[in-house]
Amino acid sequence: QVQLVESGGGLVQAGGSLRLSCVASGSIFSINAMGWYRQAPGKQRELVASITSGGRTNYAESVKGRFTISRDNAKKMAYLQMNSLEPEDTAVYYCNAEVLSIGRGWANYWGQGTQVTVSS
Repeated sequence: QVQLVESGGGLVQAGGSLRLSCVASGSIFSINAMGWYRQAPGKQRELVASITSGGRTNYAESVKGRFTISRDNAKKMAYLQMNSLEPEDTAVYYCNAEVLSIGRGWANYWGQGTQVTVSS
């Protein structure tokens, strides 16, 4: 059983910063891409940033220059450093990973989400 657990969300004023963390656990052979998605009330879930096992990154246009995704392969963790936060960044943030695990092969997993609220 593979689990992704996020942490680091909270309430912050506009212009502030937060750092989200995601840790993968379970019978994991390998992790390919990891990513952060977000879903605001009444909106569809959207990709915020992703990173390959080799470190190649991809960002949504709305967060370029403000957010940075990184990962620690040895610790099976991904991070999202969020700076210059705006009220429009308010959402539940989800960690996602493509994982090779015992008994299931490659599969896509989601965390339970962490709330980020940015006040104006």
